[in-house]
Amino acid sequence: MCGRYTLTTPLEGIRQAFDVEAGLNLMPRYNIAPTQEVAAVRAAAQGGRELVVLRWGLVPAWAKDRAIASRLINARSESVAEKPAFRRAFAARRCLLPADGFYEWLKEGAAKQPYRITLADGEVFAFAGLWEHWRDGEGGEDLETCTILTTEAHPSIAEIHPRMPVILPRDGYAAWLDRDSSRDALLEMLGPYAEKPLKADAVSLRVNKVANDDPALLAPPEDEAPQGTAPQNATGQKRRPAPPSQGELF
Repeated sequence: MCGRYTLTTPLEGIRQAFDVEAGLNLMPRYNIAPTQEVAAVRAAAQGGRELVVLRWGLVPAWAKDRAIASRLINARSESVAEKPAFRRAFAARRCLLPADGFYEWLKEGAAKQPYRITLADGEVFAFAGLWEHWRDGEGGEDLETCTILTTEAHPSIAEIHPRMPVILPRDGYAAWLDRDSSRDALLEMLGPYAEKPLKADAVSLRVNKVANDDPALLAPPEDEAPQGTAPQNATGQKRRPAPPSQGELF
């Protein structure tokens, strides 16, 4: 799954990576969470691409209210073309969700250590996303929302979590946004990311709290573990749960 991610890349870097005009004033984000507003790139009605803000958590057009959003933050790529909540958006409303890292938690006993997973070169990338337009029949409110597709984890990070967000290769951006792309061609893009090596780094336990959103979240874990959770080594220092080659290129 994907429940938290980062987008700290400067706006100019986003503009260049996604070939889009920078019409938004985006601030660095270190702990983006469901139900929050996120940056997205989609096909513009007049042609080309546009950078917009969507609410993370899909609300299908047929939904009676927005409460469903918290249950639709992710869409499994294996069933996205058939599931009623996603199939219409998959057919016609696809988007790119810029990110430069995402978090997963490695469980060892009672402890859970967050890891930030990035491209080894640190470049910005795109999650495969879907978006929807929903209108409140009672209040008349318009809401545009999105979801992130997920797939099996690449073997290099599967020890941390068995699934990961779909990261699209750069040469697949145009096809993903093209309304005329075939269903089969789109489905072929939804496997584990393999274009570049991935890197995983243990980060601060402060990531666990959504309200925390600052650069210090990317620092290594504090020496002191939460009481009664993390094991200790012979020197009394915290022993972090870690996959093989933690912090190295996979």
